[in-house]
Amino acid sequence: MFEITLGTEKPKLILLGSENPSTWIIYNRLAQEFGPFPALIEPHVSRLALLRSRIRKLGLWPVLNQVAFVALIRPRLNFRSKTRIRGICHSNGLETTRPLSAWIKNIDNANSPACEEFLRSTPADIIIVNGTRILRSHILAATKAVFINTHQGITPQYRGAHGAYWALLENDPAHCGVTVHLVDEGIDTGNIVGQAKIDPQADDNFPTYAYLQTAAAIPLLLAGIRDIMAGTLKTSAISGTSKIWYHPGFFTYLTGRRRGVK
Repeated sequence: MFEITLGTEKPKLILLGSENPSTWIIYNRLAQEFGPFPALIEPHVSRLALLRSRIRKLGLWPVLNQVAFVALIRPRLNFRSKTRIRGICHSNGLETTRPLSAWIKNIDNANSPACEEFLRSTPADIIIVNGTRILRSHILAATKAVFINTHQGITPQYRGAHGAYWALLENDPAHCGVTVHLVDEGIDTGNIVGQAKIDPQADDNFPTYAYLQTAAAIPLLLAGIRDIMAGTLKTSAISGTSKIWYHPGFFTYLTGRRRGVK
């Protein structure tokens, strides 16, 4: 077990996030609990840059399959999931709208000099990370604040993307869930603050898993922040089989769909 000692009555928070619903769910909930606080929001990595990076890592054919899934299957799933997503948000009090607030700023890149300068000049106890690119060492070293990430998967088994979907596809429901962990220079390799399992229902599918995971992550995140405030945060190192996952491919999804994994 690893222990971090940092006692504050009211945490000074900063959020580093990307423009997506889970970022606003987390920001809105934390602002409700602790009041408004700064947030730096980066855009999504360009599709061309992402494709080039994925092809280098995975090869052309797997990436073409991923593109086919995103272009041909994902839009239909998104459309069919709207009612279910609204239900999840309503029952869990999840607010997905970006607030109109001067506390929230857009940045080009979470690893940019502007972001580094902001972190160096703005007092903070805790940096909440959600959906950004991998943070580089100069960003992590720019402040003494604790960096905490909400990861949509159980680590270390399901690092990377879409951990709940892959756990179900692997017939591993015990690891279908979410992790809140400290941030280091690896991909979802930081010490674990907390983990929670989710239990998808018959009307859940690929897009809705993320909302279930975000809902499950919020209590873990709040508990972690309160423990930091009290100086009692304890974390555990990841252990066991470790693997990074990406988007499913077109044929992978169809194969899984025939087995009932949506």
